[in-house]
Amino acid sequence: QVQLEESGGGLVQAGGSLKLTCSASGGVSSLSTMGWYRQAPGKERELVATVTGHGPKNYADSVKGRFTISRTTNWSAIFLQMNSLKPEDTAVYYCNYRRLTTESWGQGLQVTVSS
Repeated sequence: QVQLEESGGGLVQAGGSLKLTCSASGGVSSLSTMGWYRQAPGKERELVATVTGHGPKNYADSVKGRFTISRTTNWSAIFLQMNSLKPEDTAVYYCNYRRLTTESWGQGLQVTVSS
């Protein structure tokens, strides 16, 4: 099973930037979809951004133009560059891996944006 380890969360002021990293190991397939989800207190987990093996990227409307997802060429890691952060971006951010019926989640990272 693919293992995911996230890093890079923390506290930042509104308007600031953070970069999240998700390191993947254990048989990552280039035919998979990897991405970031987030869950704010009292809310359901929601998609932030995903990237597929053949390149297309998908973003939530709320982060378009502010967040950028990228990956290494060998799929060993994906990144989420978050700019112009807003207090409503405060959440626990999770890395996700999906390939057919296989799915893995990271442990989650707290991102807090102060106003």
